[in-house]
Amino acid sequence: MKLFYGTISKGTAEIHPEEQQHIVKVLRMREGEEIYVTDGSGNLVKGHLVFEGKKVHLEVTEIPEVAAPFSPKLHIAIAPTKNIDRTEFLLEKATEMAVSEITFLLTEKTERRNLNIEKLRKQSIAASKQSLRTHFPTINELTRLSDFVPSINPEHTFVAHCHENLARKELSTLSDLEEITFLIGPEGDFSEKEIAMLAERGVRAVSLGHQRLRTETAGIFVAAWNYEKMK
Repeated sequence: MKLFYGTISKGTAEIHPEEQQHIVKVLRMREGEEIYVTDGSGNLVKGHLVFEGKKVHLEVTEIPEVAAPFSPKLHIAIAPTKNIDRTEFLLEKATEMAVSEITFLLTEKTERRNLNIEKLRKQSIAASKQSLRTHFPTINELTRLSDFVPSINPEHTFVAHCHENLARKELSTLSDLEEITFLIGPEGDFSEKEIAMLAERGVRAVSLGHQRLRTETAGIFVAAWNYEKMK
């Protein structure tokens, strides 16, 4: 299954310009070859390539049933790492394991203060196509923790931290939820002041095990934990 990204409307599909270039210049595909196109919102069409000069069109032959959204929906709110490669690795693997949304957090100890969000969104699209998912994750802008907290629903939001002197629930004790948000801190963890702020909002703390995990490892661990629970 060769999956590409585009716009779908009323049974027709327009392949994204960058995807058209990839089809022609990198993959060197030929007219008539069969591909699938998704809009990242669950819609999918199947068809044959039609070339018109430097442009590539799709002659739609089939419209498969719209895929259901992932369940449970997982939102990972995580501080970006100082080494951007680790953040990109997290993004790729979490996308492959069907994370629904990622928000990058600016906390007291966040070392990376700037992100190229458009680049990260393109990487999430590439990972989505690689794993054949038709629901692409939402990748949010870098957001201050204090601005993020008012938007959360404490009933399904949890924070993973390493402060052993503060109470934490075991991950295995969490009840099944249709959507869940995990907050994961930076290298150096959330400050006790930030954890207290989250606790005042009703956010419960969880432990991810006996080992101390790197920021990106914690994010991947949570994605894998949720992926195993998916229906």
